[in-house]
Amino acid sequence: MIAGMSVTDARKATFDFSDSYYTANTILGVKESSTIASYEDLKGKTVGVKNGTASQTFLTENQSKYGYQIKTFADGSSMYDSLNTGSIDAVMDDEPVLKYSISQGQKLKTPIAGTPIGETAFAVKKGSNPELIEMFNNGLANLKASGEYQQILDKYLSNGTSQATTSTVDETTIWGLLQNNYKQLLSGLGITLALALLSFAIAIVIGIIFGMFSVSPYKSLRLISEIFVDVIRGIPLMILAAFIFWGIPNFIESITGQQSPINDFVAGTIALSLNAAAYIAEIVRGGIQAVPVGQMEASRSLGISYGKTMRKIILPQATKLMLPNFVNQFVIALKDTTIVSAIGLVELFQTGKIIIARNYQSFKMYAILAIFYLVIITLLTRLAKRLEKRIR
Repeated sequence: MIAGMSVTDARKATFDFSDSYYTANTILGVKESSTIASYEDLKGKTVGVKNGTASQTFLTENQSKYGYQIKTFADGSSMYDSLNTGSIDAVMDDEPVLKYSISQGQKLKTPIAGTPIGETAFAVKKGSNPELIEMFNNGLANLKASGEYQQILDKYLSNGTSQATTSTVDETTIWGLLQNNYKQLLSGLGITLALALLSFAIAIVIGIIFGMFSVSPYKSLRLISEIFVDVIRGIPLMILAAFIFWGIPNFIESITGQQSPINDFVAGTIALSLNAAAYIAEIVRGGIQAVPVGQMEASRSLGISYGKTMRKIILPQATKLMLPNFVNQFVIALKDTTIVSAIGLVELFQTGKIIIARNYQSFKMYAILAIFYLVIITLLTRLAKRLEKRIR
């Protein structure tokens, strides 16, 4: 991991760290119009901070001294947006990150000098890869010896301005955002569509099986279906995805001692498939039960088997009743792909968040994402309605 990770005694119990490559400061940021000029001015104010950071530790340790409230955020872009909209009064972040945001157009200022919060280093799981730590240390030493390390610091951190640019396109406009990021957005869109289509296809199979179980004459099959539906519908999708992606590998490692990571796309597909399958099972059950029960009774009285009656008489009628609900469920599944971005899968929504983290153009970027989803869902819905008319 190389993501501004501060070296602490608690983390040393879990990770092996390289030599420090940066001494971090935490610094307070406020809007340019703010009158806050010292920590004492924060009394009764709300300060935003990213969860799990050294900045959060600093704020927590000094909260009783200065009398402010703390609001935590999962990412920097939402924290800075909250400051701009006035829902918080100040933010505390790593000094280079905050100064970079200012260089990207955030109308902020830093009224208080930064406070040292420790060393930042490269981390690997404890005992897992000492060779990689050694390679990193050697590379860092070479950078420092050649002077390139200082050049990097000067380039990105000198006077809080970033001289590094990946494009000359103005990203303060919607057209500029699209022009500079269309490849990333199209890649994220492709992953979103693949995730939605694959997971829904799997969900259809699983959902039909459990839906058939729910109307089976056998009590054991009905019980299995009921348990499946209740358990999956009772677990929020984000928790289900996190359990599959992080929980199961951790559990396997605790038993076997071997790491068994799950690919993020696979974990997302499994989570979405199970979640949609539970609802599809109920759609199937409802569709079958909507067919007049007398048709099943009449067929069985003529000596036709249960299975054949289902295939030839009940299901053809039930399918027509279920189809609109299948369309709705697919739209829901497509929108649910945004939730699995929580496990790090870079689909369309996560791609947008990454772009926002770089340029802080949240309003324009979220508007672009909303239009993407609106167009896709509208087109798919219209296509599904045409198919529905043909089937009927």
